[in-house]
Amino acid sequence: MLIQSMWYKKSMRILSGIKPSGRPHIGNYLGAIRQHIQLQKEHECIYFVADYHALTTLRNGKELKEYRRGIVLDYLALGLDPKKTTFFFQSDIPEHAELQWILSTITPQGLLERAHAWKDAKAKGERDMNAGLFIYPVLMAADILMYQADWVPVGKDQVQHVEIARDIAQKFNQFYGETFKLPEVKIEENVATVIGTDGQKMSKSYQNTISIFEDESVIKKQVMGIQTASIDLKDPMPAKNDIILSLYEQFATPEELKTMKENYKAGGFGYGNAKKELLQKILAHFSEARTLRAKLEKSQDLDKIMASGAQKARIIAEKTMQKVYKNTGLA
Repeated sequence: MLIQSMWYKKSMRILSGIKPSGRPHIGNYLGAIRQHIQLQKEHECIYFVADYHALTTLRNGKELKEYRRGIVLDYLALGLDPKKTTFFFQSDIPEHAELQWILSTITPQGLLERAHAWKDAKAKGERDMNAGLFIYPVLMAADILMYQADWVPVGKDQVQHVEIARDIAQKFNQFYGETFKLPEVKIEENVATVIGTDGQKMSKSYQNTISIFEDESVIKKQVMGIQTASIDLKDPMPAKNDIILSLYEQFATPEELKTMKENYKAGGFGYGNAKKELLQKILAHFSEARTLRAKLEKSQDLDKIMASGAQKARIIAEKTMQKVYKNTGLA
């Protein structure tokens, strides 16, 4: 079992892929994007738009192109600095697919059959059980191992993929000699699972999300539609048992959260008022990002930013592949 990494003071190489699947919601931001932005301040961060991965489910080329561009806009608007990070499209580095094939030749079938994504798809009776979905973890391993990442920040549902990458790296190193660094995983426990408007994990598939960049009227409808239930405010952690408080806690100061709880206790405040305060917090928090994204949509620099990122990523990828070629006997 992979042991969770501790916070290191020294600068590390961080690797994370973002699958382009539509506009981000607050769950994406609290669970991943915010962490990605913070990490760039102290570490060497390599982030890529995982468009190869998107092909396992997306069958519309026009939509994929829009989603790819949308992810770039979202991350830049929310604070990603392309001068501090290596940010690129996965498909701009064909070595990803090449390394996937090489790794697949030493990956046991049983290891892939135990992957959560494959098992869940089978259990749900999915009709589109394509080979890409089956070998998805091998491509993810190639993504991680290509850049000799120290640390991969993921949600709990992605830990297994990092473990698989480690297993594949160990097997490869045993066969061909020391080639790949074994990555570690880091989970932010307090935001590992973000509650949606219905009390389940926030997810597009549940249609229980709160948007970041949609029109204010859309966000208002989502927030005001949050399901409510009576809570025990004597509970020392009531924010964990109430959707509104749980989300408000992510954007409010400790003092503001304390005031919100006191308003609940005093009576006469009501969930309606609590939702309005949450809405204002969300809009205020993302105000600058929403304005910046609107400006970036008209920018001609996006292609240059991604091309520059790909150029930096290619230097690392080519160095790794030279080692792979040499160790496997391909060169």
